[in-house]
Amino acid sequence: MSDNKEASYAPALPLKSLYSGFRDASTIKALAKQITEQAAKLSEPLYIMEVCGGHTHTIMKYGLLGLMPENVKFIHGPGCPVCVMPKERIDQAITLANMDNVILLTLGDMIRVPGSNGSLATARSKGADVRPLYDPLDAIAIARDNPDKSVVFFAIGFETSTPMTAVLIQQAESLGLNNLLFHINHVLVPPAIDAVMAEPATKVNAFIGPAHVSVISGAKIYRRAAKIHNTPVVVSGFEPVDVMESILRLVELKNRAESTVEVQYSRAVSEQGNLTAQALVDEYLEVRDSFRWRGLGPIPDSALKLKDAFAHRDAEKVYAGRLPVIELDDHKACQCGDILRGLANPVDCKVFGRGCTPQTPLGSCMVSSEGACNAYYRYQGGSNPDAASNNRVSSGVTNVD
Repeated sequence: MSDNKEASYAPALPLKSLYSGFRDASTIKALAKQITEQAAKLSEPLYIMEVCGGHTHTIMKYGLLGLMPENVKFIHGPGCPVCVMPKERIDQAITLANMDNVILLTLGDMIRVPGSNGSLATARSKGADVRPLYDPLDAIAIARDNPDKSVVFFAIGFETSTPMTAVLIQQAESLGLNNLLFHINHVLVPPAIDAVMAEPATKVNAFIGPAHVSVISGAKIYRRAAKIHNTPVVVSGFEPVDVMESILRLVELKNRAESTVEVQYSRAVSEQGNLTAQALVDEYLEVRDSFRWRGLGPIPDSALKLKDAFAHRDAEKVYAGRLPVIELDDHKACQCGDILRGLANPVDCKVFGRGCTPQTPLGSCMVSSEGACNAYYRYQGGSNPDAASNNRVSSGVTNVD
């Protein structure tokens, strides 16, 4: 081995190398010009739904709305797992957290989403043992360290985060951690697309497909929706150049009258996806008959549950009869449901930026870092909602290399 210690270690990968070139202002403006030229050939306006909240934030943060021609519009979709969680599911989590000898674990923004009477954060402030996780595998250590308590993982997310839950179940089984239970709230993208397109008032006629979901599930999951709804789908990366190239592809597909699926994010997404992760999920989880989404209502075959073989880990079964099941709608003043269905923009809501802010959210779309209301508030005049009401930005391309 060399005595030169510096030669023994690979240099750290600069963060900028992960997005270098994908935030280049000249490239973005060149793509904007091409989009405008191709959009002039459209026979009807293009209403693009970006399903994922990560894409919404890219669009807002980098001022991409202001680069669009008048006949290319964005409609924000239900691809924020925190935003679509109905109040009754949150109330179940709060009920579990308030039980004696229960530790409730969940991810990130979930602890701030309001249920019918406060949030998990409220419950924690009153003494409930609620712990937000940054690494889901920490659930293993917590269960080991607290053998006399039931540790319940309130699992949320789309196809992206489901494999991690499957890994936790696998490890709990192999380690014999019988005190680690799961409250499964994993939801699926394709049924949500079907629900959006089933809305009589929808204008959506094209989709930007989620990036991280597609890494796991592959581009194949959108082919049925593209065909039956006659809508092109382009799976996009999250950087501004990714999104702009995806918009251009959608315009071109519309001009050619092609309702097919393309993968712009080819550096990470394949047709089949991660087959190992899919097999692991299939080992422990199966599709529910129906799941009620916040704002969208019940959607058939749109979520997952634990298989019967693992009923001993299913918090919904272990605590059956003790969890609230009454379906609850959002605050009457909140239009989060309409936003999730693609029928309204955040600035259409009368309480946006006034009674509803990230600090005092009335609805889930403002709570989550992926929520559309959160994105509008953060990047487009949240302190003055009237300034954002034209659904455009004045700065053009911002925060780029």
